[in-house]
Parts: sequence; C-alpha cells; structure tokens
Amino acid sequence: MSDVLLQLARVLEARKNADPGSSYVAGLYAKGLDSILKKIGEEATETVIAAKGGDSRQVIYETADLWFHSLILLAYQDLKPEDVLAELERRFGMSGMEEKAARTKQ
Repeated sequence: MSDVLLQLARVLEARKNADPGSSYVAGLYAKGLDSILKKIGEEATETVIAAKGGDSRQVIYETADLWFHSLILLAYQDLKPEDVLAELERRFGMSGMEEKAARTKQ
C-alpha cells in the first residue's frame, strides 16, 4: 500500500479522538455520518464536472478530495484502506461481468 495512504489513514484515525474545533476532519467526524456522506457526494460531483471539463490537473485535484473524504468515511466506520485494497485484489483478473454475477449470488 502507498506510504501516503498509510500515513493519511493514521492521521485520520487519530483525528477521531481530537477536539472538533481543532481540525476539519475532527469537526466532520463530530457532525456524523450524514455530513461525511454529503461531502463524498459533493466531491464525486466535482470530480465528474472536472472530468467533463477536460482539465487533467482539476481531475487529479478533485479525485484527491474524493479519495480523502472516502478515507474519512472508512475511518469513521472503523474500516481501513487495506480492506478496500484487499477487495480490489480479490477482483483482480476477474471480468466486471464475472464480479457482478458473483455479487448477485451472495
């Protein structure tokens, strides 16, 4: 896993116990799940708009925001980036059609 993701995951985990007034992330945790989900929705929309605009720098910037807020959600729900990476690894080498068919059987 990327050192950056690991470092960021550690910081986000530490912010769960921080004073909500001390950091943006701690404040977002204090507001709860709905606020975190709203931010992810906003960042996803901004990523789509950036992609439609064709500016690769803006796509990277907005994708970073989307990933950041997704990592906040994972930490909020006591999940880790490794959990998502393990799921991606499980899917590696499997066609999208096979993966989708496997989900419907579970």
